Order: sequence, then C-alpha cells, then structure tokens
Amino acid sequence: MKKLLLLLSILLIIASCKEDKPVIIEKLTIPTEPTEVFEYGYNLNDYKVINDTIEKGESFGVILDRHHVDYPIINKIANKIKDTFDVRRVRAGKPYTILASKDSTEKAQVFIYKHSKSLATVVEFNDSIIHSYKYRKKIKTVEKEIAGKIYSSFSMTMDSLHIYPTLTNEIADIYAWTLDFYRLQKGDTFKIIYEEKFIDDTTFVGYGNVKAAVFNHKGKDLYAYRFIANPAKGIVEYYDEDGDMLRSQFLKSPIKFQYRISSRYNLRRKIAFYGRVKAHKGTDFAANIGTPIMATASGTVIESRRRGGNGNYVKIKHNNIYTTQYLHMKKRKVKKGQYVKQGDIIGWVGMTGNTSGPHVCYRFWKHGRQVDPFKQKLPSAEPLKKSLMPAYTKHITPLQQQLDNIDYTNQKTIELTPISGITFKD
Repeated sequence: MKKLLLLLSILLIIASCKEDKPVIIEKLTIPTEPTEVFEYGYNLNDYKVINDTIEKGESFGVILDRHHVDYPIINKIANKIKDTFDVRRVRAGKPYTILASKDSTEKAQVFIYKHSKSLATVVEFNDSIIHSYKYRKKIKTVEKEIAGKIYSSFSMTMDSLHIYPTLTNEIADIYAWTLDFYRLQKGDTFKIIYEEKFIDDTTFVGYGNVKAAVFNHKGKDLYAYRFIANPAKGIVEYYDEDGDMLRSQFLKSPIKFQYRISSRYNLRRKIAFYGRVKAHKGTDFAANIGTPIMATASGTVIESRRRGGNGNYVKIKHNNIYTTQYLHMKKRKVKKGQYVKQGDIIGWVGMTGNTSGPHVCYRFWKHGRQVDPFKQKLPSAEPLKKSLMPAYTKHITPLQQQLDNIDYTNQKTIELTPISGITFKD
C-alpha cells in the first residue's frame, strides 16, 4: 500500500512539472465574393476581358476571327447591324474591348468600339441575339477658375498653367474682335471662369462653357460674359458689362496667334522685292508657312485663284460696302461662290507670288476703294435690347463679383463645386 501511494505521489509531481502547451486553434478562411465591376452595362467578372487597340490593316472580321468567331457568323453580324454600325469604318488607333466567354473556347461575345472617352458602340452577339447600340458614359461638369499674368504670350502662360490649346483658342475667339493677342504686354492679367468635363470623376474629356472672363490690358478691364439673348434661337454671344456685344463686324487679324505685322498699309513704302517706291495697299501679317488664315468677316468668296504677284489668294465680298482679300497663300481651302463665316479657315500662309518671306497680305476695300483697315471706324454688332438689360445685369452681377475675387497671383486653376445636373454630350 505504501509503495502504491509513493508511486502515485511521484506521478503527480512529474505531471505538475510539465509545461503547459498552448492550444492552437486553426482559423477557417471564408472565401469572399469578388468585387463586381460594371462597364458598358456588363459585369466584367462574367467574362474574360481583352483590351486592345486596332492596328493598321486590321478589320472587324480579323479581330473577331482572332477571338474564335467563325467568318460565317462575322458576316451575319456585319449584315445585321449595318444600319447602326458600319464595321468597315473601324479605324486604326481606336481602342476596343472584347468580352469573351470564360470557358475553354474563350469565344468573343461582345465587341466594344470606343469612338471617344465617353462614346462607344457596343456589339453583342451570341446564339440567340445580335444587336448593336451606342453607349455614352455620364459626364460630370465641374466649374473652375483660372488666373494668370502675361510674361511672354497668352498661349505660353496658358501652357504653363497646364491648359489645353482648345480652351486657349476659345478664349482667343471670344476676344478676337476686341483684343489683339499679339499686342498683349508683359504684366497684363486675365481671369476666367470655365467648365471642365469628366467621366468616372477623374477622366478629363474636354471643356464646357466659358462663363465669364476679364483681361486687364494697359490698365483697362475687358469683361466678357456668356449670355443667350434669345432662348428660342439659342445663339450664344459674349457681351461686356454694358451689354455691348464683343463680336464686331471684322476680326482684327486674319491670323489667330504667333504673327507679327511686318508691313502696314503705306502708299509711299519702298518695297524690297521691287527695290523702289511702290504703294503698299495691304497689311502684311508674317507667320510660319502653314499657319491657318481666317476670314475676318462672313461673306461670299468672289475669287479663289492663283495669279501673278498675288500668288494663291482669296477674295471675299461681305456686303455692298466691304470686301477683303488674302494673298500669297500656300494653299486655298475655299472655292468661288462659297459662303464662309467669320473665323472660318480659308487657306494657309505661304510664299506664292512676289514675296520675300512667308506672310499673308491682307487687303481691305470700302465702297470699292482700298483703305487701311486699322484706320476705319468699323460698325459693331447690335448691343442687347434695353428690355433685356435687367435680366442681363442680374445674370452677370455674381459673375463679376466672382471674377473680381479671383487672385491672379496664385497662377493656378481653382476647382469649385460640381455643377448640378449631368450632360451626356461629348
């Protein structure tokens, strides 16, 4: 009995001396569902997604054949959708997406041709259905402010602010009748309220409206406000703070940017080409070869030809009083009898005819007599009617306050709150 008790005591001592081992509890991994990704109305998780770009020489048929669609089916698709999408018009460089089955065949089921960042044509095809339709992504419009000071030129200042040329050109068009951008001076300032358009909140797809702007040139503020005087017609014009339209009858220059006046209207000028005094009845705008030349006012082309010292030229009759002519073009874009609008491109700067350098000689007739356009008191477009002034004043007052509060010394764009409403236009 004593031996048994001694043995039990020893066993208890040994058991009490053993270290406790931690209990290991295995964690169970619960599989999570993949995040659903929808684009163009499809759940991309249901397909094998192939993004690519159309190469030179590739066709709709070649692309689908590569993704395991037989040519008889391809022809059937092309014929079925020809009224909504001409597959012959797919262009090299355009991106596209193929949605293919996830099984071993990896056969294409959807072809998405991307015309732009916001517009695509979707072609869906399977055993039971073939159809195509246009798909537009929703576009959010955001109002922004920008301000800057001229140190070299307006276009270079806008470039430094990371603004694309499309907006720079639009501002130039708005002020084309009141401001010579070549004559902007160092220290001139500008402020602009405009819109930018985005898809998926982050992808920039272009500019919207320019709502208001002001240039301070030679100490004078030149305001421009977007306003639709007649909603029924929907014609957009820009007016100053007094309701006078910025657009006048003639542009100040047939060239928008990057030019210099190399020779003015001068009846006693000595022309280097001839080496003698010869009346110069035009104004020479020197610019690089290929620079676009604009019609300075709307009218009908009465001559478009090449002749003698004039080289390639275009002549436009605007009305019974005014006619303009554009000489030494590299190439003409318009034909006799064609109606052109103010600002339309009618040709490109060249050196045809008698000229020692690339330029356009701009000639101006009034009542059949050549005159200096810069010394003419040219008529302006009609101002706003008095009956519209209360509504116009109410419209521009907050815009003017907003412009005045912008600090141009920041030299940067300022993002404001998104504009309510969604537009579906490109």
